[in-house]
Amino acid sequence: MKILLTNDDGVYSIGIQTLAKSLTEAGHNVLLVAPDRERSGCGHAMTMDRPVHLRNVNRLFLSADFTAKACDGTPTDCVIMAIDAMGFEPDMVISGINQGPNLGDDLTYSGTVCAAMEGVIFGYPSIAVSLVSSSKDKELHNETAAEIVMALLDWTKQSPIPEGILYNVNVPNVPISEIKGVLVTRKGVRRYVDKIRTVKTPNGGEAYWIGGNIEDDMSDGTDVWAVANNYVSVTPVHMEMTNFETHRECKKAGLEAYIETKINNNSAEHEK
Repeated sequence: MKILLTNDDGVYSIGIQTLAKSLTEAGHNVLLVAPDRERSGCGHAMTMDRPVHLRNVNRLFLSADFTAKACDGTPTDCVIMAIDAMGFEPDMVISGINQGPNLGDDLTYSGTVCAAMEGVIFGYPSIAVSLVSSSKDKELHNETAAEIVMALLDWTKQSPIPEGILYNVNVPNVPISEIKGVLVTRKGVRRYVDKIRTVKTPNGGEAYWIGGNIEDDMSDGTDVWAVANNYVSVTPVHMEMTNFETHRECKKAGLEAYIETKINNNSAEHEK
């Protein structure tokens, strides 16, 4: 299988290196194109105000037979450059292994998930995978997440990812033997409180750290509930953001005719 591999943690991240090695050793043809630095939290940003560059990366953490490129753009840029600039036609786009969770509403912030979204936009089946770790963890179990990805790839051979869908996978940061199971989940609700922390600058001014404390809605069946209980979460995500129920209600209630009437009346008033 031809696999385009990217992330938002950067080309030298241990997560993407671990996954690239596992995929290559399993016989997959891997092209790794990832940011040349940390790009977490950039969402679906695309660089349009300057040229984007690629450079060869020859000496990586883990020795394996795959091509690696560093891109000075965003994760979305990486996917675009691999497909449009390098002419690579993947069977699958995989983004990760991210060092940290991408759960609930964080999907919209995540460069990891949005890189997989870009793969979907190109028409390729895509997977985003994240290790649910934190800076407080003494050990990172990227090999657990890599093993989950390998099993999921085997599954997609018999049950291909539907068109327009990506799988957002979150894996607890524990040895594979401690994983309770795998759950197909829905996107949960993740909110941040006290997002702004004010700090003083050296010259006496004010600056602001954006972050906050996480508050998760631990509803059964959600991604946040699954990983909190040591289950792997697999959430099918689609790009169609239209709310069809509200779409029907607005049409039925006459929203179109109401605004058109307002516009026409205003135009008539201006012409007088």
